[in-house]
Amino acid sequence: MPPATPTTVLREIKKHTDMVVAAFIIGILLMIIIPLPPALLDVFLVVSISLGLVILLITMFTTEPLQFSVFPALLLVTTLYRLALNISSTRLILGQAQAGKVIEAFGTFVAGNNYLVGFIVFIIITIIQFVVITNGAGRVAEVAARFTLDAMPGKQMSIDADFNAGLISEAEARERRKKLQREADFFGAMDGASKFVRGDAIAGILITMINIVGGIAIGLIQMGMSVEDALGVYTVLTIGDGLVAQVPALLISTSAGILVTRSTSDSSFGHEIAWQFGRFPKIIFLAAGILFILGLVPAMPNALFLAAALGFGYAGYRMTLGTRAREAARQEAAAREKAQQKREPESVASYFQVDPLQIEIGYNLIALTDESQGGDLLGRLSAVRRQCASEMGIYVRPIRIRDNLQLPPNGYVFKIRGEVGASGELMPGCYLAMDPAGRESGIDGVPTREPTFGLAAWWIQPAEKEKAELMGMTVVDCSTVLVTHLTEFIKNNAHHLLGRQEVRELLDVVKEKDPAVLEDLSPDIIPLGDIQKVLQNLLRERVPVRDLVTILEAIADGVRINREVDFLTDHARQAMARTICRQHVNSENRLEVITLHPKVEQIVTDSIQPTQMGNYPVLEPGLARKLLEAVGESVERVSSKGAAPVILCSPRVRLPLKKFTERHLPGLAILSLNEISPNVEVEVVGTVVLN
Repeated sequence: MPPATPTTVLREIKKHTDMVVAAFIIGILLMIIIPLPPALLDVFLVVSISLGLVILLITMFTTEPLQFSVFPALLLVTTLYRLALNISSTRLILGQAQAGKVIEAFGTFVAGNNYLVGFIVFIIITIIQFVVITNGAGRVAEVAARFTLDAMPGKQMSIDADFNAGLISEAEARERRKKLQREADFFGAMDGASKFVRGDAIAGILITMINIVGGIAIGLIQMGMSVEDALGVYTVLTIGDGLVAQVPALLISTSAGILVTRSTSDSSFGHEIAWQFGRFPKIIFLAAGILFILGLVPAMPNALFLAAALGFGYAGYRMTLGTRAREAARQEAAAREKAQQKREPESVASYFQVDPLQIEIGYNLIALTDESQGGDLLGRLSAVRRQCASEMGIYVRPIRIRDNLQLPPNGYVFKIRGEVGASGELMPGCYLAMDPAGRESGIDGVPTREPTFGLAAWWIQPAEKEKAELMGMTVVDCSTVLVTHLTEFIKNNAHHLLGRQEVRELLDVVKEKDPAVLEDLSPDIIPLGDIQKVLQNLLRERVPVRDLVTILEAIADGVRINREVDFLTDHARQAMARTICRQHVNSENRLEVITLHPKVEQIVTDSIQPTQMGNYPVLEPGLARKLLEAVGESVERVSSKGAAPVILCSPRVRLPLKKFTERHLPGLAILSLNEISPNVEVEVVGTVVLN
């Protein structure tokens, strides 16, 4: 075993700092009980003063309070440490009429030959700490804690707005929220921790009084001292003890005041003072002039004031030179940057970056994004992204909002990867009233169409809102209209938003909790692109992919039989039977379906041809038109009865029939017999028949 050196010892201590701190706190508690010899007490007193000095210097060199967030807890520990030293020194003063060289030196230096003066100096130091510094720091911490808590909702909304606008990443937003919470906790803790210093000051005065009175009594009664000797010995030791305790307390309370009164800065306390004083050389010249005038008054110490005026004048002159040099350097740097921009070719990299999802709005709708004008659109976009994650299981990246002067003033468009996917118009300051029953309304408003579902609606003034609600109409504001339209738009186009990077991120989440699921899905067995296509096929038919473990297990089982994407999609749908049926059953857990006549199903089966895009029914044009008309009539007949149309067919026909009808009936749900959950009751409400 190599010999221990100071470096290795320090390295071991650094590895186990938690144990060292715990032992230190336990040692403080033991000091209250176990008597200390004077020499050891001297060591602990020097450590107390050094620790207070280090804490003061740290607060002066921090640039923001959270860099020293351990300060409130440290304040409690150092206060307990000083009180333990007070108890140990009191035991020595009253028991042995001595307390080590540090206390004796402080008491002799301050008191000298006049004990009353020394005692008054000690009282003044304690009052300064208790009344001025501690009270002020506590009040600042209290106000800071209150304002920090009051400002938290606004700051959190600002973070969400930056996140939704794409200015910061999700990790940066999470870090900002964490920092905001730590800041509130810090100022709250500082508000309470200031009470420790206040109690320490009161305890110091009481301990001093007890030591003086008790010491004189013990000296006269037990040790047989004269009054003068007892007064001299115990007064000097008590004043020294009080000063040794109050000096580090004063340093730490000053540190607390500096820490809570400083705002966030990029430099230390000293650099900040020098930089901010240096910005006002005219003020320094003015102060020099006033000092010069005072130096000419006969009753004043003329030489001292004139010397101060000269010093301030020279300082102002140097500040003026520094200000001019900085301004010249700034102008030179700006000129170099401008010249560099002219020489460098324009970067076109940003033109190749296309946002997955983007909203463009006309200039009249900008107020919806401005929180100062009551706009809540940015905050509600976060709710849309959370809703898509919880309902569809997809990760929607931050949605960028941009104003577009080429749009109508009240218009907006949704873009997917730079291409317009949907649009609409709003009337700011008005409400959209809709009648779910489709009845004609006698309400005074501007007729329009609800952009999401195409329902008849009216834009009404706020004064008409209550009247419309009493008529049984649904009334929503502009932000709700846009958010509802956006939510449906995302659900309809979720398969376009699910790129390979998003699939990779979803798989990484599964890998953290269920790594065994991915063992059978290595790239050699099935490429990432095929998994993406299966998930896209599910999303295209509004099947949520939130239960990704079940879907991946179904893919892993199916890929052993057939590697075709269509087969794997159907295999995954069968595993998601409960989820699919839940989307279409009524309140009585009954699935109302439209079936295909056996002849119709046979026609579709015989027409299926393999293509590059999977199996597809290839029908003669006239027959294809008749089949579409027959399906449309059956769907319309069921819809008129208030039921959601669902076609039930065999597994082989399901996907080709869906591809065949998708263009003309995009919202039509087509299920196979294998996708019906056992606990669901099926009721046939119609049949597709070719005439």
